[in-house]
Amino acid sequence: MPEYFIFADIIGITAFSISGFLIATKNRLDILGILIASTLTALGGGIIRDAILSSAPFAFTSLYPALTLIVTIFLVYILKIYKKDSIERGWIFVVSDTIGLVAFSITGALMAINAEYNFFGIIILSFITAVGGGVTRDIMINQVPSVLISDFYGSIAVIVALLLGTFHFFGAINEFSILATALFGTALRLVAYKKEWHLPRLR
Repeated sequence: MPEYFIFADIIGITAFSISGFLIATKNRLDILGILIASTLTALGGGIIRDAILSSAPFAFTSLYPALTLIVTIFLVYILKIYKKDSIERGWIFVVSDTIGLVAFSITGALMAINAEYNFFGIIILSFITAVGGGVTRDIMINQVPSVLISDFYGSIAVIVALLLGTFHFFGAINEFSILATALFGTALRLVAYKKEWHLPRLR
């Protein structure tokens, strides 16, 4: 499991660092604001996850989370991704946010499985890992958390957790099942965004 976790964690940190950077520049934050928003988006969910697991936050005990964050922010700045036109920038945000969402859903589910949580625990930990950082960021910049208004967003974390929980129940957690879950979750989120799918709302 450690290899799966580290690989998915690096992908998630990279993707969420990009989306956090873009959200910060969209809201016209200064350099410190950009760093804080990117850090919260990329590492916040994992810190909350580790607190629930009663363990030292992984971001504080390992070098690669902070290193990945810094390198990604540097590359986004050097490549001027934040200066792309609105359409291209929109898709850069959606794709990076989707990859981060799925990757962190996987890491949360794997850690819950490793801690021998039940299905409910797997779903909750996966969900918190995936959206906790984004919620913290949105609260900081005084906007409604995107998970509460974005169509078919948090549902992806639940679906990923259910799939991995089912694979674990049948003893089928391996590279293939994790990769298949990642591809399915990413494709489902992008199709849902393109087709504008959403969950039913009360009137």
